[in-house]
Order: sequence, then C-alpha cells, then structure tokens
Amino acid sequence: MNKFRSRLLFGLFVLIVSVLVGLGLLLGQIFQNYYINSFKDMLQKEAKLAKTLVFEKGLSNEESTSFVLDLSESFTSHITILNENDEVIYDAGQLEGAHDHHQMIENVLPVMKNKEEGHYATDPANKIGYFGLPIIEGNTYKGIVLVNTSIEELNKMIQHMWILLVVSLSLAFIIILFIGVKITRQYTRPIESATKVAMELAKGNYKARTYEDHLDETGMLSQYINILARNLQDMTRAQEMQQDRLQTLIENMGSGLILIDGRGYINLVNRAYKELFEVESAKFLYQLYYDAFTHNEIIELVEEIFMTEVKVRKQLQLPLNIEFKHFEVYGAPIIGTNDEWKGIVLVFHDITELKKLEQMRKDFVANVSHELKTPITSIKGFSETLLDGALNDRETAEYFLSIILKESDRLQTLIQDLLDLSKIEQQGFKLSIQACDVKEILEDIEVILKGKAKEKEIELTYTVPEGFVFVEGDLYRLKQIFINLINNALTYTPKGGSVHVQVEKDEGAVIVTVSDTGIGIKTEEIPRIFERFYRVDRARSRNSGGTGLGLAIVKHLVEAHKGLITVKSQLGEGTTFTVRLNEKFESEI
Repeated sequence: MNKFRSRLLFGLFVLIVSVLVGLGLLLGQIFQNYYINSFKDMLQKEAKLAKTLVFEKGLSNEESTSFVLDLSESFTSHITILNENDEVIYDAGQLEGAHDHHQMIENVLPVMKNKEEGHYATDPANKIGYFGLPIIEGNTYKGIVLVNTSIEELNKMIQHMWILLVVSLSLAFIIILFIGVKITRQYTRPIESATKVAMELAKGNYKARTYEDHLDETGMLSQYINILARNLQDMTRAQEMQQDRLQTLIENMGSGLILIDGRGYINLVNRAYKELFEVESAKFLYQLYYDAFTHNEIIELVEEIFMTEVKVRKQLQLPLNIEFKHFEVYGAPIIGTNDEWKGIVLVFHDITELKKLEQMRKDFVANVSHELKTPITSIKGFSETLLDGALNDRETAEYFLSIILKESDRLQTLIQDLLDLSKIEQQGFKLSIQACDVKEILEDIEVILKGKAKEKEIELTYTVPEGFVFVEGDLYRLKQIFINLINNALTYTPKGGSVHVQVEKDEGAVIVTVSDTGIGIKTEEIPRIFERFYRVDRARSRNSGGTGLGLAIVKHLVEAHKGLITVKSQLGEGTTFTVRLNEKFESEI
C-alpha cells in the first residue's frame, strides 16, 4: 500500500512542480515585459518631450542645450540629438563620459532611422538601452533624438522580481505539498487500512477490522468491509459448527460409513468402518473402490449402484480375520442439482450380535422344546401303559409311577430353573443383601451333597481359613451359586475322583475355588459353557438330570453380586471354577 501512496505523492509532486514552474515562467515573463515596456515608455516620453521642446518650440541654441541637460538630469539618461547629416547637435547626460557615440552611430542609428514611431534597442554588452525617435517633416528626414540610459537597474529589478517569484512559488510549493501530503494521508489511510483488512480476510482471518472514522466514501468503504468481515466470520463460524457437528456425527456413529465420488475414488471413511474392517486411512482413502475393497460382495454392490443409480439394501456375510460377520449394507447414489452425479454413500450396520441373538433364540426354543419333550413323553408313555392294564400289576405299577415321579421332578426342576433365570435377567431383579458367612454356606452344601459324593465314591474336601469369612450378599442366591458349581463338579467327575473347594481372602474380597478331576472341557468350548442348555457331554448331562441352565444361572447371580467368575480347564484332567466376591456389596444408585 506504501507504493500507492508513493505513486500518488509523486504524481502530486510532479503536478505541483509543473503548475508552479509554468505559472512562475508565465508571471515572470509578464512582469519582465511590464518592466521593460515601462522602461521603454519612459525613454519614449523623454524622447518625445525633447523633440517637442527642441524642434517644435524652436528654442534657441543655448536654451536647447540647457533644456537637454536639465532633461537628462531629470531622467538620469543621456540625450543625443542628430541632424539629417548624422551630426550631433545636442549631447548631454549622466552617461556622457562612458558614452560611445561611434558605436551608437554605426550600430544603433541605422536601425532607428526608418522607425517613425520610434524604436527601442539594447546593448547587452554595455548594459545600455536606446530609444530613437526620428524627426520627419512631410517625407523629409530632419534628424533623430536618441535617448539612452543604463539598464542595470532594470536588470536588477527584473532579477529581484525573479528571486521574489522563485521564493514565493517555493513557499507556495512547500505549503501546497504539505497540505497535499496531509490530505493524501488522510484519504489513503482508510484505503490502506481497508486493503490490509481485505488481505487478512483473503488469508482467512475474519476477525480483522478497519477504522470507521469518516462519513465520506472512504468511511463507507471501511464500514462495508467491516460488515463483510462480520458476515464472513458468522458464515465461517456457522460452517465450522456445522462441519464439526457433521464430523462428530460421522465419526461417532455406530455404523461404518464410506463416501465414494463420481470417479470411483474413496473420499471419506469414518472411524466405525476402520475399526470394523481394521483398515488404515492412509492406505484406504483416495483409492479406487475396486482396489481398496477386499470383498467381492462390496465391489459388486458398488458397481450395481453405479449402473442402476438406485438405492440398494443387502445383507452380507463377510469373513473378517478368523470369524464371519453379518452386515446390513445400505447403498445410495448421491445426485446433486440438475441431476449431477456426485458419487455413492455406503452405510455398514454390524448385525452380527443380532444374528447371534436370533440364533440363540432359535436354539433356546429348540432346546426348551427338546428338554420338555423327553419328560412329557415319558410321563405320557408310562401313563398310557398303566391305563392299558399295567396298573393291575402292583410291582410294575410302582416302577412306572416312580419313573413318572422322577420325570415330573425333572420337569419341575427345568421349569423352576427357567423361572429363576427369567427372574434374574429381569431389570427389576433385586438381591436380599445381608452379611453371609461363606464357611457356613459351604458347610450346609456339604451336608446336602455328601450323599451324592459318597454314592459316586468321590472325595469332597474343603479348605477354609480359620474364623469367620463374611461377604455381603443374598444368602439363598449364594447357596444356589455354590450348589450348582459343586454339583456340576460331582456330576462330571468319574468314580474315584476328587472335588476340592478352597476359600481365600484377598484385599477386600473372598475367592472361592471349586476344582475337580473330571472329564474337563475343550478349549474352544469354554466361552460357551455359560450359554443356556449348552452341555459339554450331552448324554451324561441328561442322564444326570441336569437342565443345562445351571451355569447360566450361576453367571447371572455372580454378576448380580458385582463379582467375577472365571474357568480354567484341560480336557481329561479336570476343571477349576473361581468365584470372586466383594466383602462389601456396592449397590448402584
């Protein structure tokens, strides 16, 4: 912006100098001509006066001489009168001693003879001015009156005039230049400020403002630039807010999202997709879709949308790492204004858990149906047999009735477990919290299960620390947990094996470990043992009267007590369940 001010000041300087120089030359020439003309008029009047008094009045020779002398003294000039033969008649004046008659007669006189109205001439070398007035009667030349005087005073006056003019114009130049600089600065400062603000706005700094201290056009310029800056700042703030909201929404949505432009390049991938498919942005973004996607099903889906330009919704089962995942994929074309093709958006909903839940529901219905079918079939079959005549045989009838009772108990146990599990899983399920002695609970369980252990010839042992071992929990539910665990250990431990229960204290918690030397569990089956109706050995479990719901109930009850249950097992060597319970129960508020 300084360049603009410099150019403006330079132009103003040149303009002022040009105008002042031209004006000075014009005024100087006018004044110089005025002084020269005045000087010439004075000499002309003196010459006319001398001519009139000497020739027209007819003065005597003595009178004429005296008059010419007085006249030259009055006008501080030298008067010379010559006759028709160029002879000097009168000659008097202040320049007499330095007057060169020979030069005047040879150089000046020939020029002035033919000038009836008189003629003015100068001798710059001797600094003398001449005015000659010829005396002509009719057409006869009678002589000439020559008046000459020094032009040194005239030159000094002209010189002083030029000095005064130069000084005056110089002062005028300085004053005009000073005022011009002030005015230029006053009018260029808002423009410079507006230019700087415009440059800052171009750089993206929408907080820049300029001063609004004028009411003229420059003030309006500053005012409207500030309005523009405020509008841009508001628009940018709104756009950034909208962009942040959109970015936050895209990045934090639970479904994977991909944006493909009209040329097939991937322009956007959100965090959910990168986590689901374990891809990196650097290797995925700005790649062609058929190079980036590793699953042909997705490529075919994109190509279908490109060809048909309609929305597509499909369920895809894709292999990821060591498992299959189920996705519901929505694909839609992006059509801009004037039906302009913009690209494709793909949304991946992970429905793997929904598929698992659906399969679990199917398995649950099938398992419940299967578990109910067996005892009901037995009850119905033996009841029909009794009605067909077996009732008359007392021994046979008692045997069949004992089987019916056994299957009824099994059916009742299954239904009770289902009710318990349903009750535990309900949101409003509450525990009756109280101080419970784990040692006392295990002693009660020992009384209940020692008969089964003795029957199977299994050694059931306990290791409990001295004194009381208290935890805060539901006494009935804690008994249910450990009965299920110890009963399972006895069920899956062959004859002659052992089951050991150990209790330990550990920094505000009580750890109960149930170990057996049973058949063990395969490594790949361990994550599923807490599922409903899942059995490691189905034939053996069913023969033992188990429902397949015990461990599911145990897991839910331990979690309800804010505890933790873990399992370790090795096929053919045994299984160890570890339950960690907090001494203080922390209820949710």
